[in-house]
Amino acid sequence: AAADPSSFASPSCCLTRHLYLRCRVDFAARALRGTAAFTARAEREALRCLVLDTKDLQVFKVTVNGQDAKFVFGEKHSFKGTPLEITFPFELRRGQEAIVEISFESSPKSSALQWFSPEQTSGKKHPYLFSQCQATHCRAIFPCQDTPAVKLTYYAEMSVPKELVALMSANRDGEMPDPEDSSRKIYRFSQNVPIPCYLVALVVGALESRKIGPRTLVWAEKELVDKSAYEFAEAEAMLKTAEDLAGPYVWGQYDLLVLPPSFPYGGMENPCLTFVTPTLLVSVTLIKVIAHEISHSWTGNLVTNKTWEHFWLNEGHTVYLERRIGGRLFGEQFRHFQALGGWRELQNTINTLGDKNPVTNLVPNLDGVDLDEAYSLVPYEKGFALLFYLEQLLGGPDVFIGFLKAYIQQFAYKSVVTEDWKKFLYSYFKDKVDVLDKVDWNSWFHAPGMPPVKPTYDMTLSNACVALSQRWIKAKECDLGSFSSADLKEMSSHQLIEFLALLLLEAPLPVSHVKRLQQVYDFNAMYNSEIRVRWLRLCIKSKWEEAIPLALKMATDQGRMKFTRPLFRDLYSFDKSRDLAVKTFLEHRASMHPVTSMLVGKDLQLDQ
Repeated sequence: AAADPSSFASPSCCLTRHLYLRCRVDFAARALRGTAAFTARAEREALRCLVLDTKDLQVFKVTVNGQDAKFVFGEKHSFKGTPLEITFPFELRRGQEAIVEISFESSPKSSALQWFSPEQTSGKKHPYLFSQCQATHCRAIFPCQDTPAVKLTYYAEMSVPKELVALMSANRDGEMPDPEDSSRKIYRFSQNVPIPCYLVALVVGALESRKIGPRTLVWAEKELVDKSAYEFAEAEAMLKTAEDLAGPYVWGQYDLLVLPPSFPYGGMENPCLTFVTPTLLVSVTLIKVIAHEISHSWTGNLVTNKTWEHFWLNEGHTVYLERRIGGRLFGEQFRHFQALGGWRELQNTINTLGDKNPVTNLVPNLDGVDLDEAYSLVPYEKGFALLFYLEQLLGGPDVFIGFLKAYIQQFAYKSVVTEDWKKFLYSYFKDKVDVLDKVDWNSWFHAPGMPPVKPTYDMTLSNACVALSQRWIKAKECDLGSFSSADLKEMSSHQLIEFLALLLLEAPLPVSHVKRLQQVYDFNAMYNSEIRVRWLRLCIKSKWEEAIPLALKMATDQGRMKFTRPLFRDLYSFDKSRDLAVKTFLEHRASMHPVTSMLVGKDLQLDQ
């Protein structure tokens, strides 16, 4: 088996198959304290040791089947953390299982956890905690084989202050008073589908729920819960569409949790409980993000990349399914419009990263690479482009969904690499091997930059965006009077996003043009986050100083990295806003998510 360069674990020697996690959430100390008991199975003869991933953890005691075991920390690595080497008090035969129980405590600076004081929450009364483990931060909560090659079931008991609610990426299994502390209660959780550690998730806060479907509750702080329930009402319809496309939903519950604004991603596909950013509540792309996270219930959570080099297997297929759901709901032209928008976003990303940059390979080499730094749109959109190209090559959407369904069925509950996927593609389309052999696989997988071939896109919905953006790009000063608010009359919010994205791909517009854009279209009054971020980036790139405070406000009012990082990077590149960008970041740094803070610090060249 290919070793995972991002983990110290050796699952080929010993495999953790089940986890029983018992924790006390301590808001005063900003720590999780407890025990992680793994059911571990020897994968070879005469096994005496188990190596687990840890990061900034304390370990107090280890037992194997109740007997004390020796343990030692290896050498600390800058971003991978520290291996924990456990020596068993006896040998295990191949196939034999033992319970390895570890007493541990997380650090207040754990990269997996963000702790909020009451003042930082909507309700202002109670503290709040959430986790984000993908890709390699589960090891910063408890010791584990933190590689997607390993899947385990889990049962958890979480002790929290009794006025708060705890939720996990699992089915809820009741609650009881904490027998050791009457001011606390214990919430129980059960996840019976094996998952990789990066899908273990926890949230604790003053949460309320509203039922919006037969298997769906929406959870949020009281101030947002009704708005959230209203906005996410379509979840069940999307789940049914996804089941029709990909097969039965095996996870039982599908709940949604709306997090505080500093949550670093649009969504996170934690099983049974999708985490989403509150920026979706003011965004037309809400449907797209929910469709994406729902799709992960098959591609990613059921069929999982074995190592992070093969992340495109998770994300490319998920974007493909997400857009198939969009096509079912809004028509095939809309699916093509979204697909072409994705191609342009890929161009934008590759312009930023550089077309010779090895992280733009679909299957990159991740030896010595910090995954948080390498994270980008590439596996999503280059992965999607390959699947969309293959769909067109192999007989269209109906034919290709047959392949996808069969692929999911074949590899459900397993972890796979690109070679497994490609072999299965060849066996499924065995009558079309000649067509498949014409694909330039080496360039698709192993060459940096844009893909070797561009798929065909229906342009119906894009043409208006292209025409209007071209008018602005070509306009001279004397033409600026020809624009009016009527230009946007026929355009949807999705088309507005695309219009601004097209302008962002070009050389910066003269500041006179940007001022005129504001005058006729009043983009400053649009709070739709996907429109606003592109508009403000356009202003800063054109060096319009009046936009600086607006851009700084958006970069700090929320912490979704898709918005915060480009805004800070553009502000840093503009000489008039550089010092203010650095000052503003330093003022806000303490209340930012640890990963966002680390990456923006590098973007602003404060941390090398």
